[in-house]
Amino acid sequence: MEINISADLSNKIPGFKVGIITYDNIEVGPSPQMVKGRLQLFQEALFFDLEEKELSDFSGIKEWRAIFKATGTNPSRYRPSVEALYRRVKKQNYLAPIHSAIDLNTFFSLLYEVPIGIYDADKLAGKISIKIGESADGYVDLNGRLNSLDNMIASADHEGPFGSPYVDSERTKVTEETKRALQIIYLQPKTPIEEARQLTKSLMDMFLEIHGGEGTYSIIEG
Repeated sequence: MEINISADLSNKIPGFKVGIITYDNIEVGPSPQMVKGRLQLFQEALFFDLEEKELSDFSGIKEWRAIFKATGTNPSRYRPSVEALYRRVKKQNYLAPIHSAIDLNTFFSLLYEVPIGIYDADKLAGKISIKIGESADGYVDLNGRLNSLDNMIASADHEGPFGSPYVDSERTKVTEETKRALQIIYLQPKTPIEEARQLTKSLMDMFLEIHGGEGTYSIIEG
């Protein structure tokens, strides 16, 4: 799968990088108790942490708000997905289990303080570009709303945008029928490359432990 970061995004966000993981022959289903337990315990611990700290004290949230602002997105109106998760936990509105792929995605997004998207690879077509969206770019999101991606970071295939560190599309969502998946970790630009590799590999290894199959990973820089 060919994936690139557009020049306009690289120019606006120096050091922009993503972790890319592709999975084959996976089995998605209800989360095992270990995953549900980790997700619940982490949210409970984070809730108490958030009583002592502001959201801006978390480096990932602070950096991703700055990234949104730099590309022309108002981060107070359109929040990075990781910030939206943290705000839910702060209100003690904990995220309930959905299925193994989404639950693990949520856990690592909270842990790493970055947006992470996971997509059904069989619903993707052609080359993928991670870019800054234009006025014509948009999609129906996972909540059933039509979203414009104008001036937002977007991941797009031959058919158009399908993902974003803001909210992902309905078109490429992972279900319990998914056998092949693409995971995009929207890393903090300041993360050193070796740390980015270790972080991405750790996520892949745990995902494969739960879902079986095979995986490959790489870091793509702008």
